[in-house]
Amino acid sequence: MSPVLLSDLATEIIIPVCAVIGILFSLLQWLLVSKVKLTPQTNGSPSNNNKNGYNDSLIEEEEGVNEHNVVAKCAEIQTAISEGATSFLFTEYQYVGVFMVVFAILIFLFLGSVEGFSTKSKRCTYDITRMCKPALATALFSTASFVLGAITSVLSGFLGMKIATYANARTTLEARKGVGKAFIIAFRSGAVMGFLLAANGLLVLYITINLFKLYYGDDWEGLFEAITGYGLGGSSMALFGRVGGGIYTKAADVGADLVGKVERNIPEDDPRNPAVIADNVGDNVGDIAGMGSDLFGSYAESSCAALVVASISSFGINHEFTAMLYPLLVSSVGIIVCLITTLFATDFFEIKAVKDIEPALKNQLIISTVLMTVGIAIVSWIALPSSFTIFNFGEQKVVHNWQLFLCVCVGLWAGLIIGFVTEYYTSNAYSPVQDVADSCRTGAATNVIFGLALGYKSVIIPIFAIAIGIFVSFSFAAMYGIAVAALGMLSTIATGLAIDAYGPISDNAGGIAEMAGMSHRIRERTDALDAAGNTTAAIGKGFAIGSAALVSLALFGAFVSRAGIQVVDVLTPKVFIGLIVGAMLPYWFSAMTMKSVGSAALKMVEEVRRQFNTIPGLMEGTAKPDYATCVKISTDASIKEMIPPGALVMLTPLIVGIFFGVETLSGVLAGSLVSGVQVAISASNTGGAWDNAKKYIEAGASEHARTLGPKGSEPHKAAVIGDTIGDPLKDTSGPSLNILIKLMAVESLVFAPFFAAHGGLLFKL
Repeated sequence: MSPVLLSDLATEIIIPVCAVIGILFSLLQWLLVSKVKLTPQTNGSPSNNNKNGYNDSLIEEEEGVNEHNVVAKCAEIQTAISEGATSFLFTEYQYVGVFMVVFAILIFLFLGSVEGFSTKSKRCTYDITRMCKPALATALFSTASFVLGAITSVLSGFLGMKIATYANARTTLEARKGVGKAFIIAFRSGAVMGFLLAANGLLVLYITINLFKLYYGDDWEGLFEAITGYGLGGSSMALFGRVGGGIYTKAADVGADLVGKVERNIPEDDPRNPAVIADNVGDNVGDIAGMGSDLFGSYAESSCAALVVASISSFGINHEFTAMLYPLLVSSVGIIVCLITTLFATDFFEIKAVKDIEPALKNQLIISTVLMTVGIAIVSWIALPSSFTIFNFGEQKVVHNWQLFLCVCVGLWAGLIIGFVTEYYTSNAYSPVQDVADSCRTGAATNVIFGLALGYKSVIIPIFAIAIGIFVSFSFAAMYGIAVAALGMLSTIATGLAIDAYGPISDNAGGIAEMAGMSHRIRERTDALDAAGNTTAAIGKGFAIGSAALVSLALFGAFVSRAGIQVVDVLTPKVFIGLIVGAMLPYWFSAMTMKSVGSAALKMVEEVRRQFNTIPGLMEGTAKPDYATCVKISTDASIKEMIPPGALVMLTPLIVGIFFGVETLSGVLAGSLVSGVQVAISASNTGGAWDNAKKYIEAGASEHARTLGPKGSEPHKAAVIGDTIGDPLKDTSGPSLNILIKLMAVESLVFAPFFAAHGGLLFKL
């Protein structure tokens, strides 16, 4: 075993310093965003500095619109959206808080009972010659890390939502000066969220490990087993955030679109539409708060999976602190790499025209991936011994540091491939979406058929990318290889989240422009930002699903080792019944979430129709709609409807583990992973394609698009119906499924000691 170049002290300094740099950078971005004021400027004439080909004179001045009114209106709408989002999240977190307390008690009771709440030291699970801390300690510390993970996850979502609602009106106001200015505000705001989340996740995990170390000392096996609770806490909160937020946003969106666009022929985000505020609130609670918690959960789990396997490999056995924290060092370098990458979008290059937006966002992915490859090479060289052993189902496998470098890179580049394939299938710049748009000529039915076919087809390449990633990383470094491959995919999480959050912020900015009655030229600019944001949101979902597949496989491996299963044999009936039931779960879960959106949307449509029919002067614009009732419908529906799907995911591993035992549970985990990934990718891409097909017709940018338009034409109405069907697919069911597969795996791992000791009651009768 050769010594490591990086000293333990240097590791202890580098990780928290990188995290703090990430937090400071996000605060700097926030400061720059806050320079755009939501109060009317009192100075005489604006400065006409011709910076990079566009001057800063406002569109309003050319068109003689009163600027004071516009700014005041934007500020008022922003306040309404922010208040709606905050009150919804507070309501949601009250329910989720109750769940958190109950589940924390369950973790303590189940894990404590493994050794009958004994406080005596026990023999270690993997090395019976040594003594480890009592099971009661694992129960206590697992519960503590679960609560920490849950709180960090909730905070990630909440802060993201606050930043997004702070930036939306500012993006609208900057759009008056040019599309480049608006892009920078939206992107900076996304970066605030990305860096805060990545840095917070890393810092809290690092501090937790060091605090737990004070008690555990040399018992690293017990220490990192207790740390897995952090991933469970992060993902369980993400599940409720994703499902609840997804139901909220889509109920409002479907209601607003069906009555507003199809029946009443008024534009999207028209202030006369009663559901319009609820729709804009939904973008923030679903796409921002939900996505933030989701990616934080993935990040926490992939780190936990890697640490658990490392703790029973040579790193943990020989107490090599630097090599042990290799996953955290990769994430630390990721923050620095993403920081440099962000500067390319905001400072090094200027966006001058609409056509520059999408390339700028795609370049973010490419630049971060290329720089990260170099970063991983450096970390692997200085933080790992040249050769070491990795735990591989009962035996130690010799691995070299260059092999581990390749494992992380495989994950990183597989993420990029999945991102670009997703973009090809969901961006209206390419033929798949244009074909879907073209199919609207003959009505909504053909549009639906083409869209479904596109979604199924879009699964092929991502699955091959994931399969190759799994094969390469497992061949090199067993389950640890898969865990660090997942970490590689998530190493550029700060950039991924910045791109992802940019979309809903631009969407909101367009809504505010429409509601404030601003010039159609401003709406064109925000629409251009939004269309690019739609594609990048699909890329973000692709990343989340791909990383979830790798994470849950790594967790599955850790679970199988911890539960003491020698081999998972598909031919034994115990395992096969689990496999087939597990493969069914994503369908059951999707059915619940789709139906929830449908029933909530039904109430919303009825309410919007009622207001149009009973409020005199609403269509003429002389009376104001009752926005609050629509917000309440969305809130009530999502809180009520998020509980059954959440319970399905959280209770399945417990019921299967207790009554059917660890072998059946291993089958359930494998089945849900295999079918969940396919369903999630196809649902996300189908919805994204339908949405962009509608936008393609609305924008009318090409000759082909103009033959299908304009807004209100029959093909456009068919496209709106497709988009409406796709909404719950791409924003509720699809993205929630990746949490289902990760969460069941991490939950099984946390409860593995209990299931191994007391599980399988039915087979013991």
